[in-house]
Amino acid sequence: MIDTFSSISPLTFLFEPITHEFMRRALMVSALVGGVCGLLSCYMTLKGWALMGDAVSHAVMPGVVVAYALGLPFSIGAFVFGVGSVALIGFVKQKSRIKEDTVIGLVFTGFFALGLVLVSKIKSNIDLMHILFGSPLGISQEDVEHTLIISAVVVAILLLFRRDLMLYCFDATHARSIGINTGVLHYLLLSVLSLSAVAGLQTVGIILVVAMLITPGATAYLLTDRFDRMTYLAITSSAISSVVGVYISYWTDIETGGSIVLVQTLIFLVAFLFAPRYGILKPQRNHHI
Repeated sequence: MIDTFSSISPLTFLFEPITHEFMRRALMVSALVGGVCGLLSCYMTLKGWALMGDAVSHAVMPGVVVAYALGLPFSIGAFVFGVGSVALIGFVKQKSRIKEDTVIGLVFTGFFALGLVLVSKIKSNIDLMHILFGSPLGISQEDVEHTLIISAVVVAILLLFRRDLMLYCFDATHARSIGINTGVLHYLLLSVLSLSAVAGLQTVGIILVVAMLITPGATAYLLTDRFDRMTYLAITSSAISSVVGVYISYWTDIETGGSIVLVQTLIFLVAFLFAPRYGILKPQRNHHI
């Protein structure tokens, strides 16, 4: 990999990929989805919903297969099954003594297994690797349009309900005490999560989309105590890591989704080590007078 980078000039590294239409499309979609997931990841991090993100991202798989079999867009089937998994988690939690984390594990593994079975039984041209790991370099114009619509809806909802969602994620009890309908916010946030998982399906796939929904917010959380600044940092780091990941994938011929997530993880590790206030290697100040 080092030999690959050392043998090309910086200008060639930057400009050769964008001479290809498929790369321009991949860079645009990856940056867009990265920014949207980065914004949502701030709420996910504050709410502690890493497991919920994992559940929804895996639960959309059978929806993709069913949508293909019915001749519908993948995004519709994935969204229906994503929301369905959330509803099922809530139902089982309310009707049984099983704790939420156990219910989440049961539901997402069950839905994921159903998706695998459907892929093996329904005769189709669906590439399982495409579903699991994404394929932004091969994304179609129709998929681009669906991703743009989904991203616009997610951003609009998060901006419209920004203050209520922020309070709900920080302190749901206080939000409820001042008259905010936290039940509606709960399912609204889960619906947005399902939409984001559908958008991320095209770039990093089902398995890695949870990283896009968690890592940017966790990184920003180490760097600031202010929510506004946290959202800016998360969006920026996620979009940049998506672009860098696509470039690295192009020049090294590695899996694009894995490349994007590895760049995000590297940024998190830098913040974990060197964040000014919360990094484990932050400079020690002398408090003695």
